[in-house]
Amino acid sequence: MADWIYILNPLRDVLDQEPCDKEKILGLAEEDPEAEFWLSRRNRMVPGDRVWFFFTSPDAAVAAVGEVDEEPRLDSEAGDGSYLVPVTLLTEATKALYRAPVGRDELGLGQVRSVQKVKPAALPLLLERAGL
Repeated sequence: MADWIYILNPLRDVLDQEPCDKEKILGLAEEDPEAEFWLSRRNRMVPGDRVWFFFTSPDAAVAAVGEVDEEPRLDSEAGDGSYLVPVTLLTEATKALYRAPVGRDELGLGQVRSVQKVKPAALPLLLERAGL
């Protein structure tokens, strides 16, 4: 199993035509936790991997987590070579992270890409804050 950081910029990223901010993802986790997220490239995600959602603003922090349901697949509707990955948001862990997010400094993130692996030193803190 691998752990991934997925970067969301609420000023740019949308889900169901709404800004993809912490409140939107928390609401999904509580009401409809199965979602698909866009990837610019396939990555090597497999079922069971965790996806930690890092919100770039207003406070740069991880405030949600989900589990990969299926390997990423080509987004045939987009026609641009992008992928979709089905993820189930973990409701209780997302609630815990929403209340006590893990900040950028705590994660030791340098340059931020759309998706990257969690640094091994940051994983224990993420798991603790999420109650996992």
